[in-house]
Amino acid sequence: MLINKMYAWRGYAGTHHFSDDPNRITLTATDKGDVVGTLTLGMDSEIGLVADQVFKDELDELRRSGAHLCEFTKLAFDPAVRSKTALANLFHLAVIYARDIHQCTDIVIEVNPRHRRFYEYMLGFRRIGDMKTNTRVNAPAYLLRVNLAFVSEQIAKHGGSFSTAVNERSFYPYFFSPREEQGIIHRLLSIDEQPAH
Repeated sequence: MLINKMYAWRGYAGTHHFSDDPNRITLTATDKGDVVGTLTLGMDSEIGLVADQVFKDELDELRRSGAHLCEFTKLAFDPAVRSKTALANLFHLAVIYARDIHQCTDIVIEVNPRHRRFYEYMLGFRRIGDMKTNTRVNAPAYLLRVNLAFVSEQIAKHGGSFSTAVNERSFYPYFFSPREEQGIIHRLLSIDEQPAH
C-alpha cells in the first residue's frame, strides 16, 4: 500500500506487488507498528534483475567485468516520517544482506532524474549510460551503480557519527556505527547458519 501510494503521488504508473521470488528480499522500517518505509533487494540470478528490462546492455557489461550485482527497487518512504536515521538504517540493512549474506560487489538502482543527485552526492552512486524510459512506471530513468567496497569504506569512516558530523555532505553518518554493523552481521549470519526444522 505504501509503495503504491508513494509511486502514485509522484505520478508513476503501475501496480506494485511483492513477489515470492527467492532472489528478492523486502525490508521495512516501522514506527509504532506502522510500516513507514520499504526497500526491496534483488540478487542477480539466471533470470536477471528487474533493471535488465531497460538496462540489459549496461548490466551485461558490468557482469562481464566480474561484478556480482544486486539491485535496490521499490523504495518508498512516508514523507510524514522525517527521519534520516530510519531511511539510512533501511539502506544499511540492505547493504549488509547484499555484501555479507549474498557476497555481492555492486548495487545498481534505476532512478528518476530528479532523485539522481541524492544517490550521487549522498551515497556515492555513479551514472552508467544514458537516460532511458522505464516502461514499468512510464517515466525517465537513469541506471546508477555503487561499489560495495566504497560503501564499506564510508561506513567505516562515517557510520554512526551523525551527532558530530558537521558539514558532512553524506548520508553515511546516519548509517549504523561499525560496532553496531558487526553485531548485526553476526546475528544475521547466526540465524542463516541455524538448521531448518
